[in-house]
Amino acid sequence: MRDKVVLFINGQRHTVGAADVFQPLTDYLRSARSLCGTKVVCAEGDCGACTVLVGRAGASEMEYVPVNGCIQYLYQLDGCHVITVEALAPTLSYGSHDELKAALNPAQLAMVENNGAQCGYCTPGFVMSLSALSYCRSACPAGSSGSQTCSSETDVVRDALTGNLCRCTGYEAIIKAGVASLHGSFKPLTELFDEAGIFAELSALDQEEVSVAAGTRQFYLPTTVEEMSRFLAANEAVLVSGGTDLSVNMNKRGFSPAAIVSTARLKGLATIEVMESTDADGSAGSGKVLAIGARVSLAQLEAYMQNLCPQFYKILWVFGSPQIRHAGTLAGNIANGSPIADSLPFLMLMQAEVEASSFRGVRRIKMSDFYLGYKKLALAKDEVITRIFLPLPGNQEKIRLYKVSRREHLDISAFTAAISVTLGADGKISAARVVFGGVAATVLRMKEVETFLQGKPDVLDTYRQAGLVAVENLRPLTDVRGSREFRLQLAANIFSKFYFETR
Repeated sequence: MRDKVVLFINGQRHTVGAADVFQPLTDYLRSARSLCGTKVVCAEGDCGACTVLVGRAGASEMEYVPVNGCIQYLYQLDGCHVITVEALAPTLSYGSHDELKAALNPAQLAMVENNGAQCGYCTPGFVMSLSALSYCRSACPAGSSGSQTCSSETDVVRDALTGNLCRCTGYEAIIKAGVASLHGSFKPLTELFDEAGIFAELSALDQEEVSVAAGTRQFYLPTTVEEMSRFLAANEAVLVSGGTDLSVNMNKRGFSPAAIVSTARLKGLATIEVMESTDADGSAGSGKVLAIGARVSLAQLEAYMQNLCPQFYKILWVFGSPQIRHAGTLAGNIANGSPIADSLPFLMLMQAEVEASSFRGVRRIKMSDFYLGYKKLALAKDEVITRIFLPLPGNQEKIRLYKVSRREHLDISAFTAAISVTLGADGKISAARVVFGGVAATVLRMKEVETFLQGKPDVLDTYRQAGLVAVENLRPLTDVRGSREFRLQLAANIFSKFYFETR
């Protein structure tokens, strides 16, 4: 078992141990490696100035994604290759304009020629996100062929830059630069680094356990669920997957857990599988179920859901920036337990199940039974989420998912809703499911509304009355994201919106 974290940065191997592993990647880059092109502003993954590319050994080659360096801690990056803005133009030197053009990569050159840099502080992050469109196959799932959200090159660039903030309001020039960079010729990473050598070493490292101790703190990276479970049973530990919430609490609120356990090396949990559903008696069901591994990123799930379930795809698309979606996982969103988590209404609506595993065995927990109170989970101390079983909507179901927030992307929800209605042959509602988020300590299944809708005619007045029933059964709080009255009005109005959208 190794007692140090090993990673590559811009093609160079680095070994980090003891207390140094408990720091954000950005601190290590800037202070220990003097790679100051990676900027830090918000320290919570909101502005993108710290964007880097992180590569892991895939089946046959390195696979890279853009992430926020400020909320990636070194202990999360064992067995990774980190690429910073400095590596994109390694031969850069001051000289003539022609020499400059020859040295810069297409994203950098486009920013220069289109006056995309204002104060310049955010520029490295923009360059990295634009470069990701060339170097990362899944950097912009919404910009892929057949996308429902990106219909032009400008849309592709805008989506890729969702997580990058320019405080000088130079967006028009930056978007032009981004479109121009799409037509540039990026040097293959194999010309910049020894990709084959890095892949071989990281593939070997991916088989090893890691345990790093520093005073009263410990980091543990197990390779099996059983090892993780036994550690959890013996220690008061915090699990980390993408770290998009945990790392913010560590950066901003001084949270310093004594023991941290990473799911990054658990085998067999990074895939999505389509399965046949089964009934309670074990017989074959009537639909399909997705088995989603706990290590599957939100970006991977988003791309998978684009054609399978466009409604959920759209919710995942507005979940956060590409940098957040490539780091965060569905399992992490579930385990975080927030009543305004974007994915939970749909999971509750579809009556998904969580697979909880430990050295004692495996069990499934219905989403309706998973939350016992505010951020209180029905998991034993030694259990970890390993898969999520998500039934897919039937052809006859009308489904709509809603997220209300102050801006479309990268914002916390004030109110969420998921509504499913199935009509009978007589045109009346034969089945209905309604789930609300942001109105209580947990996500709520609105059974009173479901009962009301059962057997009612599929007309506008029915849905308006359903909204009134919902309001009668809700007691939301007022907070910084919305007042009690605002949430009640949303709860009342959402049914009319559903009616008009499903005609």
